[in-house]
Amino acid sequence: MNEEIKSVIGLVDQHHAWFENSLCMIASENLISPLAREMLVSDFGDRYAEGLPGKRYYNGLVYFDQVETKCMELARKVFDAKYADVRPTSATVANIGVLFALTKPGDIISVPNLADGAHISTAKFGAVGVRGLNPVTYPFDIKNMNIDIDATIKVLKAARPKVCLFGMSVFLFPTPIKELMPTIQEIGAKTWYDGAHVLGLIAGGEFQDPLREGIDVLTGSTHKTLPGPQHGIVVSNVGDEEFQKKLASGIFPGVVSNHHLHCVASLAITLAETLEFGKVYAKQVIKNAQALGQAMYEEGLDVLCPHLGFTKSHALAVNVSKHGGGKLVSDNLERANIIANKNMLHGDTKPMTPSGIRLGTQELTRIGLKEKDMKDVAKLLKKVIIDQKDPNVVKKEVTEFRKGFKKIHYCFDKGVDPYKRFKLVQ
Repeated sequence: MNEEIKSVIGLVDQHHAWFENSLCMIASENLISPLAREMLVSDFGDRYAEGLPGKRYYNGLVYFDQVETKCMELARKVFDAKYADVRPTSATVANIGVLFALTKPGDIISVPNLADGAHISTAKFGAVGVRGLNPVTYPFDIKNMNIDIDATIKVLKAARPKVCLFGMSVFLFPTPIKELMPTIQEIGAKTWYDGAHVLGLIAGGEFQDPLREGIDVLTGSTHKTLPGPQHGIVVSNVGDEEFQKKLASGIFPGVVSNHHLHCVASLAITLAETLEFGKVYAKQVIKNAQALGQAMYEEGLDVLCPHLGFTKSHALAVNVSKHGGGKLVSDNLERANIIANKNMLHGDTKPMTPSGIRLGTQELTRIGLKEKDMKDVAKLLKKVIIDQKDPNVVKKEVTEFRKGFKKIHYCFDKGVDPYKRFKLVQ
């Protein structure tokens, strides 16, 4: 084994050693199950497919066609949908595919504002801009961290967008779809919900049910609150065959060629596990987020929306401008083995030096933490953020605390140490 290979393996092992002793709280990540991870190192990762099962441009896919068919069946079942496409290689790719299917350059599209917590794909410099669309943004209710319903109705009636896109990256509360739907139907717009962050909560029957509330298309990441491989998905409850064909062609040949077959196999495992464990997992994720919000608030941290219970999802937003801002705080937390991210809050203009941080409980829940443990997590956060204690000292406390949470939960291989089982051999 040459030195370059040893170096890479060593760095990966160091990462594993670091993360198995850390509190991972980035809201857009999760721990994949051991069985789902096993699919990622299968021979499917070396193979190629274009098109749909039974309609391929390549041979050698006899077994993969069956896997993808099963994955689509599971997706339809999990989301109670008539249509599912599991070929997008990420949520952003899924989003661009939907844009190809439903819009033309020059069309108007209504979107959340980036500074209010939206994803970059909805911005002019993101996927919306790549498609050549003209975005109009929804007015935002800062106090309640959600779309301002009355003001948004006025915007929709004035702009008459072809597509109304909903969904956020700082996604604390359900979108008021029911309240906006009469106006959307009046202007004849298609509706699309980017559920990347809350997909697992939706799958578990929590948060909200966009398809039942009238949304035409739901897209998402499969590796956030849905604890699967890094991949994307498109689902719809619209039974119209022509509409489904547009969605399918938007993905292929629109934006995807080969679609990472090993990830599809891994996603199939994740969806099967979601049918078994998804509801109890989603409930616990939200319980933990609300408990953490309350505990942090009691410790003196400026957690947004205390009057609404802080959150109804996995995510929490914290204003840390009094403590040096999001960049300084997230860097100090990292040094203490608490992995979080800086995040823009309403009014911020500089994404690299924002006033906030974003925290998620989906991975903490995955390793077995419950509501009572959130008080300990909040105390550790306070020591770094408010007390400005030496992060290296807090790091020892985090490592000690993490010893009690080494096993993965809410999957068929529960009880397995996700880092030890896949430790690389040098």
